[in-house]
This record gives sequence, C-alpha cells and structure tokens, in this order.
Amino acid sequence: MNSDDVQRRLARQVEMIRDTADGPTYNVIVRMRRRDEEEDAIINTISAAFHRRRLSISARDFLPVLRADRPAAPQRGRRGGRASNGVAFRTDPDNRQSLAAEVAAVIDPRGALSTVAGLRAESLKALDPLMRSDAVREARAAVSATREGSADPIPFWTSSSAMIPVRGEDLQRIITSVPGIEDIYPNRQLFVPPVAVPRKVPEAIEDNKASSWGIRRIGALAAWGGYGARGKGVLVGLLDTGVDPNHPDLKGKIAHWAEFDANGVQVPGSTPRDSDRHGTHCAGTIVGGNTSGRWIGVAPEARLAAALVLDGKTGGTDAQVLAGIDWAVNRGVDVISLSLGAFVLGPTTPNTYTRAILSAMRVGIPVVAAIGNEGSQTSGSPGSDYFAFAVGATDQNDLAAGFSGGRTQIIQTSSYFPAESLPLLYSKPEISAPGVAVWSSVPGGGWEHFNGTSMATPHVAGAIALLLSATAIKKEPPGDRAFLIQDLLTGSSEELGEAGQNHRYGFGRLDILRAIGFAKELGYG
Repeated sequence: MNSDDVQRRLARQVEMIRDTADGPTYNVIVRMRRRDEEEDAIINTISAAFHRRRLSISARDFLPVLRADRPAAPQRGRRGGRASNGVAFRTDPDNRQSLAAEVAAVIDPRGALSTVAGLRAESLKALDPLMRSDAVREARAAVSATREGSADPIPFWTSSSAMIPVRGEDLQRIITSVPGIEDIYPNRQLFVPPVAVPRKVPEAIEDNKASSWGIRRIGALAAWGGYGARGKGVLVGLLDTGVDPNHPDLKGKIAHWAEFDANGVQVPGSTPRDSDRHGTHCAGTIVGGNTSGRWIGVAPEARLAAALVLDGKTGGTDAQVLAGIDWAVNRGVDVISLSLGAFVLGPTTPNTYTRAILSAMRVGIPVVAAIGNEGSQTSGSPGSDYFAFAVGATDQNDLAAGFSGGRTQIIQTSSYFPAESLPLLYSKPEISAPGVAVWSSVPGGGWEHFNGTSMATPHVAGAIALLLSATAIKKEPPGDRAFLIQDLLTGSSEELGEAGQNHRYGFGRLDILRAIGFAKELGYG
C-alpha cells in the first residue's frame, strides 16, 4: 500500500473515531510500521495457506508432517510413505503442508526476531518516532490542561503501538507529521463477557463424579493416565478479571500476577484478587484441583501468570489487554488464554490485536480466544482476529451451544496483507470445546456451573499445557512452535457438523488424548 493510500485510510479512521467519540478528549491506539521482512513472509505464507484451507473437508489434512530428523512411532493404515526401517509416516502428496511446516520454511529459527528480546527491541525502535514526536508532545500538553490524570503515551511492544490521549484536532496533525504510522483505532471499552448459571444441570453432566464433564470429554483424564502428563512445567497466561489465590483448588498455582488500569499502566502494589467471578472460574478450568470431589482443571500441575485486565464493575479496554499481552510474553508464558472481547457488528474485524497475537506466535506462544456469546453468525474481537486461535462452545451431547458465535470474516483493506490476497475471507472459530454447565471454582472457596465460550476457551489453554508436558514440543524452534500446536489440536479434533471448518464447531471438538497420540506418532514425543 503506497503512502497516499495509507494517508487516505488513516483519514477515514480518524473521521470514524471523531464521529464515535463521546467527549472532547479520548484515547486512541496508534500502530507503527515495523521494518520486518520476516513478518511479511509469514503473513503472505499463511494467507495463501488459508485460501487452500477453505476448500478442505477434513481436519486431518492439517496435521503436521513428519520432520525429517525425527523418528516416528509405528503407524498402521495411515496415508503416506514408508521409511527405510519399515515405519510408515505421513507425507504431503497434495502439497498442502501444515501451517508449521510452511512457516518454518520462511523464518530464521536462530534470528533475533525469534526471541522476545530481539522482537521487543525492533518494535520499540519502530515506536520511537511516535513517542518522541512534537505532535504527540503537544497533544499530551493540551489534554493535561483539560482533564485530571496522566496524559502520557503508553507503548505496547508486541503490537508496535501506543495508547495516546488526544483532542479531536490533534489526530490529523499526528497522522500527517509522524512518519511510519500504519493504523489508528479507538481504545474500545470491553466488558466482562456474559455467562449464565444454568437453572437445571442435565443428569448426564451430574453423573460425572470424577471430574467436570468437559475434562473427561476432551480426553484429559485419559491423557493423565495414558501419558502421565498433567501440565507440569507449563506456564499459562490468563488475562481476565483476576483470580482468587486462596481458593483451595488454586492455592500455590499463581506464579505471576499483575493488574492494569484503563490506560494500560501496571498498577503498583497490586496483589492477586478477582474483581468478579469470571477469572477464577476460567483459572479453575485450566489448573484447578479436586477439592470439591471432582477434578476441575485440565492441567492441574501447570501454573498461571494471571493479570487483571477487566474490572468486574467497569470492564476494561483494548489498552489493558494489549498491556496484558506484553506482560504475559515478557513472563515467558507457553500459551495465552483470552476469555474476553468486544462484539463486532459486521464481518470486518479491527486489526487492533493482529500484530500482538502474531508477535506472541513468533516467539512460540499461541493465543487462545473466545469467539463470543452472541450466537451464530456473530463474533467478537480479538477472537475474530485472523491469527487468534478462536474457540466455540459445545454441550454434553457434542452439539454447538446456541449462544456460541462464529461466521465468515472479511479483510477488505489492510496494511498487513498483500493487495492481491484482498478481500481475504476466513472462517471462525478454529475449534470448539465444552462450554455448557462447566463446573469450576468461584471466589470464596465455592464452585458453580457456568455457560459461555469463556468456559470453552480455558479447556483449550489447559489442553495445550497437557500437550507440552506430554511431548518435546517446547524444544521446537519458537518461530513455528505455536503453529505446530494449533495444527495438532485442529488436525486431531473430533470432526462435527459440516465437513471441514464450519461456523459452529470450527474444525471440530477438542480431543487432547488424540492430539498427544498424533504428536508422538509424528516424532514430537
């Protein structure tokens, strides 16, 4: 996209922000261009791969291929070739490689941009012209004179963006005077996702005495016994309403804690707490124990890096979530779980989170996000983002929950994707998981059944913890590790609904027992 096109697009975004602003001053998120040929190669590769995925009718097509340097476990009846030792292995005769294989071909696994420190340094360098600009300095002074509180710009390195308080008249001056601006967005208000407590829990759910029904349905109980893996050594990033650290099922499992305000500034001196019930419930599904008499956590030996980015009364903002993603990546988490978002009217998703999610994936961290609770043909951001690993909800009969979102999304104009690939259509969610009458922890030492895609998402985050603790995938190069994990989960899912990826189930319902089995068979054990 040439500079004139960029300026026209930015001018339209500025007009939209001004039209929807509810006061004379407001906060915007400005994203800067980062000179990053590797990111361009990844995006071009994945957009081409997604075009092919739209025509596939089987999730199994996207299982990872056998790495040439990995010994594979014996296989029977699988399509593919045969090694010299007589062991069969999956090949790729249709040239439809897994995302991990395609991404691995275009990145430098030993390059600086495959490390957190290297990627962070490059992003902060891209932000420097914005943070030092006279236009931003003048906007800060003008806002400081009209309202209380800090008007300092706040940088977010994973997205190469910054939250900037402005007046309406400041916006045009900033986008015309600061070189390298790619996008500008409102700092949207996010609310705690709505969940429901079912009035009557089906007998088929209550009959599960050993664990929450979802733990059994996705194969987690069997994975514990079959592979001796319960998430040990894995750190899960949970960005939510906080967590009750004194709940008997969560004690000792909060490895890191942070709280962020509406501007994305970390609150000094904060100690772990839950401003609602939502975060504690999600935490229980990821790492909870069995104090209630039933196991509630998919990966009870994993630990959490938990951040409060949503207040139970006031909600949160995009800036809080972007700050939380920065913090989680800095803490070295293995997966980020986002049971949050804002409803998006229409199929076009804002790019607010695209680079942050991709940056996490480039250093080996998949970002799991709820698709939303507004029903079929709806979605929420960041779950609807191109790179988010979006999750829908199923019930005890493997039927899609009526509230679960999902639809075809569209990218019409973009500073990321090549013009020849636009408009770019893609489907959400990628996968589904138990999200109806899920039994988990709530603050104060209790337990309740909740409904929501928020409840499905931590099943997937916990399953990734199991996969990592049962295999050697954590030793894979960071640049393709997240894509490998997502290939394994989608490729091994229990296929439901329409053939291929669909709006209700994604590629299918999560099956972590099968995913671990495929991972070992393909040489990642």
